[in-house]
Amino acid sequence: MKTRFLMLTLILSLVFASCTKDTETANEPAITAEEATINAKIDVANDDVTDVAAEEEANTYTNSTSGRSESFTVTPFTICATVTRVPAFGTVITPGTVVTKTIDFGTTGCTLPNGNVLKGKIIISFTYEPAATSHTITYTFDNFYHNSIKFTGTKTFTRTMAPETPNAPSHPIVTMNMDLTATFPNGNVYTRVGQRVREIIAGYGTVSWTDNVYKVTGSWTTTFPNTSIQTSTITTPLIIKMSCVAVNKPLLVQGIITFQRNNHTATLDYGNGDCDNVAVFTIDGVSFTIIIGN
Repeated sequence: MKTRFLMLTLILSLVFASCTKDTETANEPAITAEEATINAKIDVANDDVTDVAAEEEANTYTNSTSGRSESFTVTPFTICATVTRVPAFGTVITPGTVVTKTIDFGTTGCTLPNGNVLKGKIIISFTYEPAATSHTITYTFDNFYHNSIKFTGTKTFTRTMAPETPNAPSHPIVTMNMDLTATFPNGNVYTRVGQRVREIIAGYGTVSWTDNVYKVTGSWTTTFPNTSIQTSTITTPLIIKMSCVAVNKPLLVQGIITFQRNNHTATLDYGNGDCDNVAVFTIDGVSFTIIIGN
């Protein structure tokens, strides 16, 4: 009898726990258009920061002594930043040297050509290896803000050169490993962990950077202020067009990200390639137009 009683108690406990879990899952909120907008803002910041870091690392290989200079007035992503370096500018860098560069956007706000405003510092570090086919760069933030969103954490990316093919010249592919925290002006905190792979598919090697076009793939998880976790996967490659800088619009113009959370699936469609600042968010068959960018 005692054994039967214990078995009955265990079965009832499992049933109750299962019902409770199902009820909690059903009551958890679905993905909202507002949250999709937040995700898009973090995406834009992630791309800008990676561009800054990649440009500064590449500048060192363009001219290892000056790299190119201590202040920049014509480059796209550090247009109003002050750059310092260890070893100092003017020092000849030899292979194997660890290089640290601090990109300081100041405290009043530096407006990039795409209209985004940056404050604070990005610090990048890498080993100077001009003969290597793969380069890994680490970067951190020092009181850094992107459009009033504060970012902390550490990120790395690896830059490799794709081999030349009959249809395309050799070109860089950047794999970004994300582990960062974004604090919005209202105090809400979001953390993101994952990977994005960005490949230049047009414009590489030309005189102007404005004709560059990038393809982005990857997936990541985002933890929201209520501790719920959302998985994001690029299900149709994202397309970034640098020419959209001319109309001061977000550079991400095409592709689809699929979100999954709390048994709900949603998509964010960036459009057909036009330089606009809208995307279509769809959840449970209902679509909303949202504004992305600044």
